[in-house]
Amino acid sequence: MQNRSRRPLIFTLAITVALSLMLAACGSSSKTGSPTNSSNPAGAVTLRLGYFPNVTHAPAIIGVQNGTFASKLGSNVKLSLKTFNSGTEATTALLAGAIDASFVGPNPAINAYQKTNGGIRVVAGTASGGAFLVVKPSINSAADLKGKKVASPQAGNTQDVALRTWLNKNGLHESKTGGDVTIVPEENSITLTAFQSGAIDGAWVPEPWATRLVTQGGGKILVDESSEWPGGKFVTTLLMVKKSFLDANPTVVENLVSGLADAVDLVKTNPTEAQKLVGQGILKITGKPLKNSLIAASFSHITFTLDPIASSLVTNAKNAEALGFLKSSDLGNIFDLTLLNKVLQARGQPAVQT
Repeated sequence: MQNRSRRPLIFTLAITVALSLMLAACGSSSKTGSPTNSSNPAGAVTLRLGYFPNVTHAPAIIGVQNGTFASKLGSNVKLSLKTFNSGTEATTALLAGAIDASFVGPNPAINAYQKTNGGIRVVAGTASGGAFLVVKPSINSAADLKGKKVASPQAGNTQDVALRTWLNKNGLHESKTGGDVTIVPEENSITLTAFQSGAIDGAWVPEPWATRLVTQGGGKILVDESSEWPGGKFVTTLLMVKKSFLDANPTVVENLVSGLADAVDLVKTNPTEAQKLVGQGILKITGKPLKNSLIAASFSHITFTLDPIASSLVTNAKNAEALGFLKSSDLGNIFDLTLLNKVLQARGQPAVQT
């Protein structure tokens, strides 16, 4: 009799367990698909995007400042923004899994590609040009720089490689470990102060720092980097995305590129408004305003374009390898312009080739 009385209870427990397992299975299946986090609604995607408070990143700043990126991405995508002061910082964040995509210079993109064993893709360009060698008025040639101190933003970064390559091309010896010119890697803001004080004799820097070295430091332009490239075209800023994120979220990346295209269009159709947004964006990030005239002067030296100018990226890799910053200049499949060309086609614009 005691065993019989326990049978209904055992039967009830069995049904309860079975129902619990079914509910757990349903809950598990609902979590498949797009990445989610606790702050997002179910099925939403978080895009962690990096960029710099530099004029050469103007389209990125515009896309953030006027809400173009957020509008294009839609309500189902949470845009998480991170700002960096150097390509090394951005690359480190990407390697650590802290960001999914970033606007960077060509050499940081190459480093990220190689350090991730092909784990990033360049999906669009952003800017071309806007880098210069500014020197003291008494310096008139590369030979005059022998034994002098010249700054670059960071060892092995885009401008640093350009400086060392130019020195070698013009009769001075320079490599990753040193040479005839003492190259001082330092932040651009420190470079301006060092140039004003006479601690350095020149610097190879991007805008707006080149213009600031001239207008605030009394320097002169010795080399416009565009003169070193075929047709004056070379990539300064591009958009790189982790391949894993691109593969999982192609529509998100396409919409980001579409927003970038809108920002580049604004630069062309309404440069005054674009410059205003860039000034507001830089002030918001750094707490330090840039004069409107300085931003306008910088814009005149930069071409904002979705073309990543693939040939210049290849040359950058070869130059970095020759200097000892890279073990190989093989870029493999670093470019994936499929979504960019889809965006361009929708706008009636010609495709970009690699």
